[in-house]
Amino acid sequence: MTLLDISRALTAAHPNWPGDAPFRVNPGARMAGGDSVNTSELCTSTHTGTHVDAPWHYDDLGERLDAVPLEVYVGTCRVLSVHGSGMIGSEVFGTLPETLPSRLLLNTGQPEHWTVFPEDFRTLSPDFVREVARRGVQLIGTDAPSVDPLTSKTLDAHHACQDSGIYILEGLNLSAVNDGEYELLCLPLPLVGVDGAPARAVLRLL
Repeated sequence: MTLLDISRALTAAHPNWPGDAPFRVNPGARMAGGDSVNTSELCTSTHTGTHVDAPWHYDDLGERLDAVPLEVYVGTCRVLSVHGSGMIGSEVFGTLPETLPSRLLLNTGQPEHWTVFPEDFRTLSPDFVREVARRGVQLIGTDAPSVDPLTSKTLDAHHACQDSGIYILEGLNLSAVNDGEYELLCLPLPLVGVDGAPARAVLRLL
């Protein structure tokens, strides 16, 4: 079995969305100090690194994370390179088959590691969201930190996903992944009643 890890490594310097709680791991018990074990305290935002958005993140009436079926995050996917700038829109439709797998992962060209939080990244146009939904997509993943621009207050792509029945996976690391079809295995932390969670995401070669 060959697995490709497409999760962002969470290090002490990992940058979070501006205004979110910074990612940090504080020391707990330490054997060097006389304790019987080593432990740590984890402090972070629910949208750190590679993470899933539950609909409640952008809609007060939306599903919370524990109501989202795990099947959404496991199964056949297509990785598609869409390097460039600006919103992803109709310019890519001609490169896609009429029927797509249920999961579409977008490689916008983000690097493997973020030393600072990206402020300018490729986002999704609502037309793009609606069209890939028509072609069968139920989960959109991106290597960018969000499907909407950093300064957006209306979150048009998020709401287009919700209206189209599409779930969202953000902050992937696709820098070493070729385009093609894979099996996605993405397991968010089993947090109850929340708006999202960090996830470990891997691809398995078909």
